Amino acid sequence: MTTIVLADDEVLLRKALASLLPMEGDVTVLAEAVDGADAVRATLEHRPDVLVIDLEMPNVDGLGAVEQLRQELPDQVVLMLTRHARPGVLRKALALGVQGFVSKSAEPSHIASVVAALHRGQRWIDPEVSAAAVMDDCPLTDRELDVLRVTRDGYSVAEIAAQLHLAEGTVRNYLSNAMQKTQTSTRHAAARYAREHDWL
Repeated sequence: MTTIVLADDEVLLRKALASLLPMEGDVTVLAEAVDGADAVRATLEHRPDVLVIDLEMPNVDGLGAVEQLRQELPDQVVLMLTRHARPGVLRKALALGVQGFVSKSAEPSHIASVVAALHRGQRWIDPEVSAAAVMDDCPLTDRELDVLRVTRDGYSVAEIAAQLHLAEGTVRNYLSNAMQKTQTSTRHAAARYAREHDWL
């Protein structure tokens, strides 16, 4: 039997997986979480064998949640569900010790089998996910994407610098590079361009 915490802000998908995974394998859902912050709380409380978490969620996303958890549960096994797997995201997730990546479009039986494999100490990256990451043509660096992600939330350069613990001049350099690479004239236009291309 493998215990999991299931974190996804899409209610229908989360409820469907919570119902179907126990039917597809020896899986027990200890708790459900609606965002990354909730996932951190539930995982610390229930200590599941595997945390099954969506990559893209409001407030704290999947990577942010894993980053927080690593401070208190460095060995927590994590399966990340994703629709998009940019190379930077995949690299960061692997650096954080995420053991598995599965497409959100996968069959519940497949997700259940991957959960079991991770619980046995194996690793898994769906071919669909790795192919999408390799084929991605995003020219922006991880740091440029970080800056645009915060820009998208409407913060000033000073606020972006404070939030990312960078110097304002460094933030301006990243923004300038991003604008040049996206051929846009403002940081907000660059952020919008990146979002429209599913880079954020």
